Amino acid sequence: MTVVNLLGLDRSGMSAFVAGLGEKPFRGRQLMRWVHRALVSDFDAMSDLAREFRAKLPQRATIAPPRIIDDRVAADGTRKWLLDVGAGNAVESVYIPEPSRGTLCVSTQAGCAMDCKFCSTGKQGFNRNLTTAEIVGQLWLANRLIGATSGSGISRPVSNVVLMGMGEPLLNFDEVLPALRLMLDDDAYGLSRRRVTVSTSGIVPLMD
Repeated sequence: MTVVNLLGLDRSGMSAFVAGLGEKPFRGRQLMRWVHRALVSDFDAMSDLAREFRAKLPQRATIAPPRIIDDRVAADGTRKWLLDVGAGNAVESVYIPEPSRGTLCVSTQAGCAMDCKFCSTGKQGFNRNLTTAEIVGQLWLANRLIGATSGSGISRPVSNVVLMGMGEPLLNFDEVLPALRLMLDDDAYGLSRRRVTVSTSGIVPLMD
């Protein structure tokens, strides 16, 4: 039986998932809100889901962000995570706090194939594309960890996302697109389109 990482399912994916469990469509919306808005990873804590539905979830689903290898905070409050994405690969996410916003720089690939001369990531070569769950998992972790440690009661401290960490986002378009949909979805992270930026090297092959 395939176990699905719910962090990688956008609205249509979540709808298909709950339908496959024989549940009504509104359950998908409820599940999205628990995972991405409430940042809950324990199915038993999802109190407005029917008990029978909750009992099905551990057998078919997980909520699994990348594992944290290192977590460092600079003097100015900038916080950097090194994340394990398997097979000896690691990526970075960086949170930059400012008075009017909190920006998260997100990686989309382990390594990069573009080999830009000014970029240290390019020198390590390309390993693989990240999955949607691994991309969104960086945002999920940042919101959860910063909210838990800030003491401010703010549960969603990331107001801006920039896809400019490791990798060229447009070379991982099929996984980046559903991640963007989740970032903008009001039942997930609800970010404004003006606050989500896809940074590209500008040397990307045309898509078919």
